[in-house]
Amino acid sequence: MSGEVKTDGLPLNPLRTAAGPEPELLCIFGTGDLGRSLGQRLLQTGYRVVYGSRRPHSCGPVPQGAQVLSHAAAAQSAKLVFICVHREHYDFLEALAPQLKGKVLVDVSNNLKKNLYPEANAEYLQRLIPGAFVVKAFNTLSAWALQNGPSDANRQVFLCGDSAEAKQQVSDVATRLSFSVVDRGSLSAARELEDFPLQLFPEWRLPLWIATGLTASFFFYAVIVDIVYSYVTYKKDTSFRIMVSLANKVFPIVSLIMLSLCYLPGVLASFFQLYRGTKYRRFPDWLDRWMLCRKQLGLLALGFASLHVLYTLLIPIRYFVPLFTLCHYQIRENKTVDFETSTAWYTDSYYSMGILGFGLYVILGISSLPSVSNALSWREFNFIQSKLGYLTLFFCTFHTYLFGWNRFLRSSTYKFWVPPPYMLCLVVPTVVLLLKLLLLLPCVDRTVTRIRQGWERNEPEDESNKALLT
Repeated sequence: MSGEVKTDGLPLNPLRTAAGPEPELLCIFGTGDLGRSLGQRLLQTGYRVVYGSRRPHSCGPVPQGAQVLSHAAAAQSAKLVFICVHREHYDFLEALAPQLKGKVLVDVSNNLKKNLYPEANAEYLQRLIPGAFVVKAFNTLSAWALQNGPSDANRQVFLCGDSAEAKQQVSDVATRLSFSVVDRGSLSAARELEDFPLQLFPEWRLPLWIATGLTASFFFYAVIVDIVYSYVTYKKDTSFRIMVSLANKVFPIVSLIMLSLCYLPGVLASFFQLYRGTKYRRFPDWLDRWMLCRKQLGLLALGFASLHVLYTLLIPIRYFVPLFTLCHYQIRENKTVDFETSTAWYTDSYYSMGILGFGLYVILGISSLPSVSNALSWREFNFIQSKLGYLTLFFCTFHTYLFGWNRFLRSSTYKFWVPPPYMLCLVVPTVVLLLKLLLLLPCVDRTVTRIRQGWERNEPEDESNKALLT
């Protein structure tokens, strides 16, 4: 037919105009794991995707619906280009400077270690292509996070760049992918963003150091008062107890102290506010840092408590226990043992407090997970972490007091004339509970509540100045 219109490319869709504007086309340089995952996510969100590759016909599998062209052709077809290649391969981009002029280049690269290059990868890319607008973004996300969508800690996309319009375009794409955007300023912040993925548990360092220090200290202390004392005094080798018995003593001790350290900074903060009469003054830096790692302290405490439970379940099947029980029975087989109600109450209460404490421990740990805490209101989360948290600390502390029972009255308890480890571990939780009781007094609690609602206690100097002015 003479009226038929022919095209050199794909046939035009006459319904496109009626259906709405054509989806935006985005370009991706690189067909590796990150590039493929990003392209698949973009296609699922409604974008069109074109890949730029040095081997367009043999670049490997790409997401269904994406197109693969040469770097030059792909760069010309889109206004926004994701650079998903390593810095070592940036040289080819310099030849594409004319095609990339005026484009928004999103640098997603990272390095293997810090300070590997004198300048950030994004700054180097901007120097190679001065006519483009470089934005550093998406480098803190893994290929798995991009492919499966945001979840928990992978919700944020950090970005930086010198062009506000370019950052807005990248921000719109990230928001459409269901990520939240955090703007870190100009392109000079690119090195900081590139260092983020190289950090190894930055928020866990202080809690891990505390846990390691407490474990080592109480372990050596227990070795001295148990193993060394038995050898020096009775010439008995009880070193086999190190693997299970001593470990089962040290783990609950460290767990109880670290749980106390979760709630001690909050108590200290309340007393700081009471002393200052205002909530508008910053806490000391050491207290701020301490409060920021309370979650990590609590999770480590839960881990040590879980080890204590496992070791306790292991005790009955040890070689030493059945043999000791048999010998003890043979010695007392001709004697009548009277049932002691007080001892039964003591043992049942001891186990009950431990079970209740560990059960609440688990609830605290589960509620601290982002997927669970995000589903809770602030009042619900505060009730679990504060009210149930102090109840957990009380049960676990009472469990330890019941373990000691009346042993503190026996001279044999103080080997080498020093208190046993479990007595030492009771100091911190007891102090925390007593300080919390003081804060719960009506007169104190009322003042703390008023301060946290914005009330400030006037200083005497302010009152005298007001008197002079009047």
